Amino acid sequence: MTTLTDRPNTGLLVVDVQNGVLDGAHDREAVLANVVTLVDRARAAGTEVVWVQHTSDELPRGSETWQYVPELVRRDAEPLVHKEYGDSFEDTDLEEVLAARGIGHLIVAGAQTDACIRSTLHGAITRGYDATLVADAHTTEDLTAYGAPEPGAVIAHTNLYWQHQTAPGRVGGTVTTAEVDFAVKTPA
Repeated sequence: MTTLTDRPNTGLLVVDVQNGVLDGAHDREAVLANVVTLVDRARAAGTEVVWVQHTSDELPRGSETWQYVPELVRRDAEPLVHKEYGDSFEDTDLEEVLAARGIGHLIVAGAQTDACIRSTLHGAITRGYDATLVADAHTTEDLTAYGAPEPGAVIAHTNLYWQHQTAPGRVGGTVTTAEVDFAVKTPA
């Protein structure tokens, strides 16, 4: 399906599941359990796991808040992409990492729903990738004090609009953790 015809592989993109990002995140334990399940299943199926790690004033490189949560341990052979913007493709080597591995379909999980997850999904589909969001494996913090909807509504809305996302020659879509099939190399 992807417009990147020389990229038949699927990759799991784990975005910003860092201590400072998940601290206080909505439904943290259930979402984190799903991300752990996805990583384990991807590895078992031989699917590439690509890690994305955000750096900012609130998440200074090397700090405890910047570290991935202890429940998730990246293997040395799994690529780590460092970013400073919401879209994981912007000013990073993510495109090169994916191209080297023949990845044209991304399965996306992580945080934050209304920032880096949305930006990365849109960045992927505009760059020619198929991008599937794992509906029960992304989360955000409560930003209602700033006028945002409550976190459950933000997550539900993102799942709603991404489930039918398409572009010429590309598809979006959502699946649950239980529905992810890493043996299938292209989206349904």
